[in-house]
Amino acid sequence: MTTNQVENAVGRMIPAEINDKPVVPFPGVGKHRPTGRKYGPPIATCADYPADGDKRLPDLKAALIAAGLRDGMTISTHHHFRNGDLVANQVFEIAAELGVKDLVWFPSASFPCHAPIIERLKDGTVHHIEGSMNGPLGRFASEGGMRGAGVLRSHGGRYQAVQDGEVQIDIAIIAAPTADPFGNANGLTGPSACGLLGFALADSQYAHKVIVVTDNLVPFPCLPWQIQGNYVDYVVEMDVIGIPEKIVSGTTRVTKSPDRLYIADLTAQFCDAAGLIRDGFSFQAGAGGTALAIGNYFGDIMRRKGVTARFARGGSNQYLVGLLEEGLVEYILDGQTFDLEGVRSMRENPRHTDTSPFTSYNYHGKGNFASMVDIAILGATEVDVNFNGNVVTHSDGYLLHGIGGWQNALFGKTVILPIPLFRDRIPVIRDEVTTIVGPGELIDVIVTERGIAINPRRTDLLDAVKGSDLPIKTIHELKEEAERICGKPQAVEFGDRVIAAIKWVDGTVIDVVRQVK
Repeated sequence: MTTNQVENAVGRMIPAEINDKPVVPFPGVGKHRPTGRKYGPPIATCADYPADGDKRLPDLKAALIAAGLRDGMTISTHHHFRNGDLVANQVFEIAAELGVKDLVWFPSASFPCHAPIIERLKDGTVHHIEGSMNGPLGRFASEGGMRGAGVLRSHGGRYQAVQDGEVQIDIAIIAAPTADPFGNANGLTGPSACGLLGFALADSQYAHKVIVVTDNLVPFPCLPWQIQGNYVDYVVEMDVIGIPEKIVSGTTRVTKSPDRLYIADLTAQFCDAAGLIRDGFSFQAGAGGTALAIGNYFGDIMRRKGVTARFARGGSNQYLVGLLEEGLVEYILDGQTFDLEGVRSMRENPRHTDTSPFTSYNYHGKGNFASMVDIAILGATEVDVNFNGNVVTHSDGYLLHGIGGWQNALFGKTVILPIPLFRDRIPVIRDEVTTIVGPGELIDVIVTERGIAINPRRTDLLDAVKGSDLPIKTIHELKEEAERICGKPQAVEFGDRVIAAIKWVDGTVIDVVRQVK
């Protein structure tokens, strides 16, 4: 990796090359203009595929060999099974058995269940990971264990990278809860049902070879087909592809923490006082305990005011489904299903539809859904006095999380981060975030248990809540209060080596993560 450094628009020094490829420094929001045309995979011909439509092979090893697995390839998987995935690890065990080296793993996300891939990083089967590295994989990378640099992208950034040819997938492995022998597939039914397969859409459309793996094979046609068999080369049956209890669960619950409940209540009060909750509004909130509580408080306000939301962007869960079925939300546009009620609703209710990173988040498209959302509720590991946000590293410098749809959702009309003022006696509001994942110009409101800070750019919001009973403070006042309670945090010491790049939604590099000392 070159040692040449360049400064980007948010003042971060980044290498001119990462993994021997030149990078484009982040030039500012909306300032990068792509050129050229979308990437196209090799043209296929029906002459090479079974006339009876049966693309089955006996096992995953046979499919990987048929797909031409060899050294240096880029291999993709999806994360709809979250911590219950049983397929990705098998792919790299087979690769190791075949003696294949220097693979690039391109997951839409990784989870602690993928810790066995650390051994494949150590033995040279996998060179580096271009995708989130949650938990053990992130820690391994932070300590310098990975030969190449990781590349982290948002969900929309991943689609953009594939569409633009920045990443060319050699073999995509799409684990599907239901599929037919032709390769049509969905996530709605079967013992491993996960709701939708949107994160695998780009993989199916652009990969050179596509393998569908299922534990619920049905006769043609598998309907609805979230993945179309015309993109698929091989189909493999497996006894089980995911652990249902770790894919989705019926136990997602609203937080019981008094502080988190207060933050959720304050967030909803703020949205009401600022006039954001009105007839036909839209919102997006995650599946964490605080976000679930905010959704419930939104429901209370909508009932009181007699208004409905036109749509909600999911992650869906039982609480959001409840608002849909009560008529308080007209549509759920779902990007990821977080519990069994979400799966059931998507299967049964035509107003609960699956989306993909193309429709919702791809920044190199002709518009997307994210900028149409009135209220986006997001989390963060840190924010700073300039409202910059971090979601990938902790204050100790370790890379432990992925970006997910966080960057993409920053384009919502009002972006609110409900976060505690400190975690484990460490202030969350800093002079500078450890890693800039989202620029402060896109983050509008910080809600903590000790007050609400509004970005000075949003004079409309400041005016809207003027004279209210809400505890409005400056971001500096919140930071000082946290430091009075916890003390000023020590700066983290980093080495020179870059262990991961953080891509912005347009493919430019907004920051890097360096090895911890």
